[in-house]
Amino acid sequence: MLLRLRIPAFWWSLCSLSNARRYPHPSSSFQLSLSSSSHPQVSGILDGDCDGFLPWLERKAVSKISSALSIGKAPCGRALFASRIIHTGECILQVPYAVQMTVDNLLPEIRSLISTEVGCISKLAVVILVEQKLGRDSEWDPYISCLPQQGQLHNTIFWSESELDMIRLSSVYQETINQKSQIEKDFLAIRPVFKSLLKSFGEFTFKDFMHACTLVGSRAWGSMKGLSLIPFADFLNHDGDSDSIVMSDDDKQYSEVIADRDYALGEQVLIRYGKFSNATLMLDFGFTLPYNNYDEVQIQLDIPKHDPLRDLKMELLRQYFVRPNKDVKGLSNSVNSFIIKEVTSAKGKGLPQSLRAFARVLSCTFPQELDDLAMEAAQTDGRLARRPLRNISKEIEAHLLLSSLFNKLIAEHSEAILSLELSNAPSLSTKLAVRRKMARDLLVGELRILKSASAWLDNYCSSLTGRSIHC
Repeated sequence: MLLRLRIPAFWWSLCSLSNARRYPHPSSSFQLSLSSSSHPQVSGILDGDCDGFLPWLERKAVSKISSALSIGKAPCGRALFASRIIHTGECILQVPYAVQMTVDNLLPEIRSLISTEVGCISKLAVVILVEQKLGRDSEWDPYISCLPQQGQLHNTIFWSESELDMIRLSSVYQETINQKSQIEKDFLAIRPVFKSLLKSFGEFTFKDFMHACTLVGSRAWGSMKGLSLIPFADFLNHDGDSDSIVMSDDDKQYSEVIADRDYALGEQVLIRYGKFSNATLMLDFGFTLPYNNYDEVQIQLDIPKHDPLRDLKMELLRQYFVRPNKDVKGLSNSVNSFIIKEVTSAKGKGLPQSLRAFARVLSCTFPQELDDLAMEAAQTDGRLARRPLRNISKEIEAHLLLSSLFNKLIAEHSEAILSLELSNAPSLSTKLAVRRKMARDLLVGELRILKSASAWLDNYCSSLTGRSIHC
């Protein structure tokens, strides 16, 4: 049984993916009487637009998909609810591979025209576009018609410039620009294909393509074999604390979900898309969580241009920089880019050793100090400046550099959050109100991370100062 996760959409150009995501879709509906429990998502509305969806899918699969779940609406949008009592460990849905939408659903004459440089997300987006144009003539129409329409998504690539200004302090601002640029690049590569399809399917615009790419990026599931949209399973909403995930069995050729806890009749059933921060959730899924255990902050630390040892430091860092095993939003291979997580332990876990090492290199003022660091690295595990500097004053200086940076970021985040709260007028449009709340969730989470790191640095420097006095 293989784990399947929702795909981080920053891997647009890859064809073999390991993570994934999706967005809950608002729609018209009919009231359903549901029971309540201690779980917050306990009431919903039957989704009248999807009355025939599950029967259609089961006819297509020639098998039972689920007897435990019904499609309804939660405050966040389309969702799946327990249609009966569900027990921990119970299989609540099984979707055969045969009814999952993949790049293999591309018409051969279309596939042959698409460049191999175009990634799987964009290729699967073309499948959606073609099926949308076919309308009721499409065998996938009951599924395609249930997907979010243009204007209903809140992923940051759809935000206006003024809306993006709300999150300019976060790395997700640049990630949004990068993602939109990649979609445009793929669109330009595929545009000749679209032109060849004009007679059969009509015109496909960049707006159409961007929307389709976002549907794939927010709903598809990846495995080592590729990427797929899993109808019905992609109506499940996200809970970062859930242990339920989508798993796939290549031998039995189906994907399934096992309940991680008991559910009462009418309770919304949730799964975990992955251990994603609010930055990833808003970029790739179009929503955030008020409190996210997986929040993080990406920062960049530069060597000042006026530093007389700048070239020596840059060369030393490049020489000893060890690339991480996994990319982080495509930026972690940068020697001066770091991911900060919440610091909750006395040892400073969450504050990267590589960041502290960078600060130690940065604090050096003589070439001999750099030579000493290089010699130490060569004689130990090859990692540069991972041990405290022997000169306590220099060690304090290095960490005060970080403390100063974090305090600056804390002040900027606090000011931005206050600005959002002061301008949160009742007259705001629903769309802007949603996006303003997302921006606040993001910045508040990042502020929590920054404060935890700053507090640890203050304690560390204080302990070193005390040790220096006693010496």
